[in-house]
Amino acid sequence: MTTFAQPETTFPATDWAAVAREIGPALYAEAAERDRTGEISFTAFDTLRTSGITSALVPVAFGGGGATHAEMGAVLRELASHDPSTAVSLAMHTHLVATQVWRHNHGMDASKVFGKVVGDHAVLVSTGASDWVVSNGSAVRVDGGYRVSARKAPASGCEVGNVVVTSIRWEDAPDGAKVIHCAIPLRADGVRIESTWDTMGLRATGSHTVIFEDVFVPDAAVSLIRPADAWPQLLNIVVGAAMPLIMSTYLGIADAAVELARKAVVGKTEAHTYQLVGEMMNAYTTAEDLVAAMFADSDNLQFANTDAYASRILSRKTVAADALIDTVRLAIEATGGLGFSRHSDIERLYRDIHGSLFHPLPRAKQTQFTGRVTLGVSPVS
Repeated sequence: MTTFAQPETTFPATDWAAVAREIGPALYAEAAERDRTGEISFTAFDTLRTSGITSALVPVAFGGGGATHAEMGAVLRELASHDPSTAVSLAMHTHLVATQVWRHNHGMDASKVFGKVVGDHAVLVSTGASDWVVSNGSAVRVDGGYRVSARKAPASGCEVGNVVVTSIRWEDAPDGAKVIHCAIPLRADGVRIESTWDTMGLRATGSHTVIFEDVFVPDAAVSLIRPADAWPQLLNIVVGAAMPLIMSTYLGIADAAVELARKAVVGKTEAHTYQLVGEMMNAYTTAEDLVAAMFADSDNLQFANTDAYASRILSRKTVAADALIDTVRLAIEATGGLGFSRHSDIERLYRDIHGSLFHPLPRAKQTQFTGRVTLGVSPVS
């Protein structure tokens, strides 16, 4: 397999969670203001690049940090306890790297992506939440590649990113509608960002709309062409790589809420305070155990590419999201009016934690997916 020359800086045997813990306080200092303005932190991503965190998951043989899947989850969890928006945007980059690590672990060449992440310090931007199976946009075959047009949202981190990993529908393919999976530089001609992200929570993720207007995509940038409306096995890999990392990030939000609530009520002796804190811890423990189970089953990105595996991960994601939201809700209830105040970090964390609902797959779609897989039919109709 082709390997890249080692970059100037490598990060052997690094405690990546400790690196995140060092960075965290500086990110926290900006979090409330970024929530107010809705602006992503360019400074935070400069720090994440220079610290090696953006390339931590890349194998050491390719110049990366060699972090395990679970270690990268711990990094995201730590960062999210300080700055949820930055951590969630980073998770979108990291899950794309994790997918390439899975491919590498299964004998496929991922060196091109590893080279961009390590050598170019690239931050990858995903449009997978809007693409899913059928995808959108239009691709037209031309000499040497395709001309593509589309609107892709949300695209977390697009303002600080370098490459969009996306898919475009090719309706007029010779043997029926197809979807092309490709990577497009954000500086390519015809690519622009439209500022559309204005939300209740996670306001500083920079999850705006990326617009492609007659953008040329060379054949070399196309990684897969598949039938447009059939379940692709690729998504089993993406789900298995992504969901443990993403939910670990939301677990970090819950970590912060639980600690804030504990500090706020310690010393109180009312019976209802003990009750609410106990309920909070039940929900929190449930979520923590589910995320741990996700990483255990991942087997450090060695898991099997099966519909059943994806179904189980997605089931855990739904239950974990419910438990995480309950955790932060109970943190507010336990602290009373303090947690309800806009001056409280818990209030912001409560808004942020609801972002967990919207990553693939939302509850209703997940239960249909799991029901279909359980009954032995295709995950999608």
